[in-house]
Amino acid sequence: MALTVSDVDRFEASRPRLEAIAYRLLGSAGEAEDAVQETFLRWQAADAEHIEVLEAWLTKVLTNLCLNQLTSARARRETYVGRWLPEPLLAGDPMLGPADTAEQRESVSYAVLALMERLSPGERAVYVLREAFDFPHREIAEILDISEAASQQTFHRAKKHVAAGKARAEVDEAAARRIIEEFLTAAATGKTEPLVRLLTEDAVSVGDGGGKVPARVKPFEGAVAVAKFVRGLVRPAAAKRAFTGGAPEVYAWTANGGPAVVAVVDGRVVGVMCLRVTDEGITELYNQVNPDKLERATARWAASDHGEPLFTIL
Repeated sequence: MALTVSDVDRFEASRPRLEAIAYRLLGSAGEAEDAVQETFLRWQAADAEHIEVLEAWLTKVLTNLCLNQLTSARARRETYVGRWLPEPLLAGDPMLGPADTAEQRESVSYAVLALMERLSPGERAVYVLREAFDFPHREIAEILDISEAASQQTFHRAKKHVAAGKARAEVDEAAARRIIEEFLTAAATGKTEPLVRLLTEDAVSVGDGGGKVPARVKPFEGAVAVAKFVRGLVRPAAAKRAFTGGAPEVYAWTANGGPAVVAVVDGRVVGVMCLRVTDEGITELYNQVNPDKLERATARWAASDHGEPLFTIL
C-alpha cells in the first residue's frame, strides 16, 4: 500500500515498543532493529483494509519474525566461537523499553536475558509478552496462533524456569552500586582476598569474545577462581594495552538496568561486565568483549555524561 506521512508517523510512534519487544526476544540490538524494519516493510506491502488494529497486527508480525530468527539463531549459535551472551544496553538506551514495574525491569536485566536463552522460542515469546508488556493471554494466543490455555501453561512453565535460575534475592540499586565500587577498588589493589569476600562461594564468570577477542570458553567457577580472573583483568600489561589500543579507563555504570563495569579506550567501549548482586554477594559476572556487540554501547557512551573513571589500567 502507498504510505502517507500520517501512516509513517503511526509506525514511528510504535517503533520504541516494537524494538523493546524484539530486543528482549533476540538479545541483540542489531537483530531487533532489523526485525522492526522488516515489520515495517511487511506493513508497507500489506492490504490496509484487512488490518483492524494496527498495534496488534504489528506485534504479531514482529513476534513471528523474531520466532523465526530465534529458531535459526539456535543453529548458528552451535557454531559460535565460545559462549554466546546477549548484547548489553547502557543506561538510557531507549531499546530498554518500559521500566515502570519490577517485572518490566527484570525482563531486560542481563541475568534474565541470559537465562531466557534456555527457553524454547515459544516460551520466550510468551514470557516476554506477558511479563514485560502485560499482554493478556487471549492476545498472546492470537499473536502466536495457540490456545489461551496453551499460552497460560507456557507462561507458567517459562516463569518457573527463569525463577529457578534466580533463587537468591536481589539487592537494591544503591546497594548494588556501592558493592560494585567496592569490588573495583578491591580489584585495583591487586589482592585476591578482598575480592573473594565480595563474591558468593559459587560465583560464576562467563565471557563472550565472539572469536574476535580472547574469552575463556569454560566459565570461571567459585569465588577464588573468579577473583583471580578479575585481578588479572585489571593487572597492567603491555600486551593488553596493545590489544585494546590503549589504556582502558574503568567505570562503575549501569547496563540493562543493573550494575555493570564499563571499560573504555579513547571513547570506545571495549568491555562491559554485567554483575548480578544478591543479598549474599556478587554471584554472576557476564563479560561482553565481542566488539560487534559493543558498537551500540559505544554510541550510547558518547552521548552520556560519565564523569571520571574510577581508575585506568596502565
